[in-house]
Amino acid sequence: MNDHYRDIRKIDPTRGAVLGDNTPNDGDRIEIGPTRLAFGEWAGAGLQLPDLPAMRRHRWQRLTQHIVDRDYAGLLMFDPLNIRYATDSTNMQLWNTHNPFRAVLLCADGYMVIWDYKNAPFLSSFNPLVREVRSGADLFYFDRGDKIDVAADAFSNEVRALLQEHAPSNKRLAVDKVMLHGLRALEAQGLEIMEGEEVTEKARAVKGADEILAMRCAHHACETAVFEMERFTRENVPLGNTSEDDIWAVLHAENIRRGGEWIETRLLASGPRTNPWFQECGPRIVQNNEIVAFDTDLIGSYGICIDISRTWWIGDQKPTNSMIYAMRHAHEHIMTNMEMLKPGVTIPELTANAHKLDDKFWNHKYGCLMHGVGLCDEWPLVAYSDKAVPGAFDYPLEPGMVLCVEALVGEEGGDFAIKLEDQVLITEDGYENLTTYPFDPVLMGES
Repeated sequence: MNDHYRDIRKIDPTRGAVLGDNTPNDGDRIEIGPTRLAFGEWAGAGLQLPDLPAMRRHRWQRLTQHIVDRDYAGLLMFDPLNIRYATDSTNMQLWNTHNPFRAVLLCADGYMVIWDYKNAPFLSSFNPLVREVRSGADLFYFDRGDKIDVAADAFSNEVRALLQEHAPSNKRLAVDKVMLHGLRALEAQGLEIMEGEEVTEKARAVKGADEILAMRCAHHACETAVFEMERFTRENVPLGNTSEDDIWAVLHAENIRRGGEWIETRLLASGPRTNPWFQECGPRIVQNNEIVAFDTDLIGSYGICIDISRTWWIGDQKPTNSMIYAMRHAHEHIMTNMEMLKPGVTIPELTANAHKLDDKFWNHKYGCLMHGVGLCDEWPLVAYSDKAVPGAFDYPLEPGMVLCVEALVGEEGGDFAIKLEDQVLITEDGYENLTTYPFDPVLMGES
């Protein structure tokens, strides 16, 4: 009985004390991670797994170096994704985004403290880089009522004391996102508050070797989930009772089955709801011989964002010539723009030399040409020429950056739009397109 119980708890009882990603082989562990299904699929695909302890050390070292390079005493983080980057721990991530109860202070000497939910001090225990666990960073009205100022004063005093111990005489503290009372209290402690998002976004922009391995695994899991969503769509839409929500639910389910975490948007639309873009999925019944377009915005395995888009033609007739032209034009747009990607090219150069959309598609183009991606959509953003702000992104690309290359092609007042997007790694001498999901051959006019 006991042996059988232990086997159930194990993720894979045949593999010893640790899994291939160097984490405990224990299904009861606090640390979340991929499922047996994901590990099996990755093994079948010949993917190399990341070393998660090494990935965590890399992120910690990178953040610490960015703090030191700016001569800051420390970096105080409230954003759940910055906390994930610093500690690789999670705690009710979506709830935490609008009820900020967690905080992490990373001092210039590398000493890291997390303030977590008062009843869950154990959620970072797997990571020895987190040196202390406290509580008391919940500075939002729902939780503190009319005494937020009291809580903010106590919290800020702890931060000041830690900085005095680990970065004596330095009052420069970078902060990413902070509630109003928290900001006032930190300033009242005599701290000079600096821009923390600049630190975290630039630290996160360049991925280490194990982060790239984790992204490859997450990308494979996402594409596998999208294949299941496409299979469901093609099998069920012709039956006449399948909604956009039904289709989107498949992606959610398949993501979770592989140890994925959530999806940031509901960007799937069908038929005329694809134009204008950004109508999120709803109860509309998808008709046979219509377009279905989507943008995954998926936080998948290892907390890695996979942000790809495809447009499908669903039906037994052929799409119109205008649809085929728009699809080819969108494909040409992302592929041509992708060819510019290499280390050293600057973001303004990408804007200036981008593929030109037809005039009829210009007004409904996407919000950007490209954007960074890691734990979510990240810095930098590559704007179209009419939206570029001089001086906002005057930086070159570096090896290890990952960019999503986008296209939205639809006419103003039209009855459809095409959405395409690939996720691309900047290599030492160029780029690698991580996205292998095929483009619909019918919409491409190939069959």
